[in-house]
Amino acid sequence: MQVLQSIEQFNELKNGSAVVFEFTADWCPDCRFIDPFMPEVVEKFADYEFVKVNRDDFIDLCIELNVIGIPSFVAFKQGTELDRFVSKDRKTQEEIENFIAGLK
Repeated sequence: MQVLQSIEQFNELKNGSAVVFEFTADWCPDCRFIDPFMPEVVEKFADYEFVKVNRDDFIDLCIELNVIGIPSFVAFKQGTELDRFVSKDRKTQEEIENFIAGLK
């Protein structure tokens, strides 16, 4: 999973093929909870590009996208938001996989 480096990169990725942005932060215990199983999720959904977004580095982007709680996920394809899984609640592998499976 790549890590977002710039707003320009975000715009390029969201306007391309299917991408899932994972909003996270180093200090977030619920974000650390999902780290061990995210590689398996990424592998299972190879049709999507996954990009980790550090909320602290891109707070303006989070405000623009109304991403208040973390970890959260927002999916785009060709510039259109497909769906979002945004809340402050801890997320399980099953919940994340169900969200991504429902994007199609």
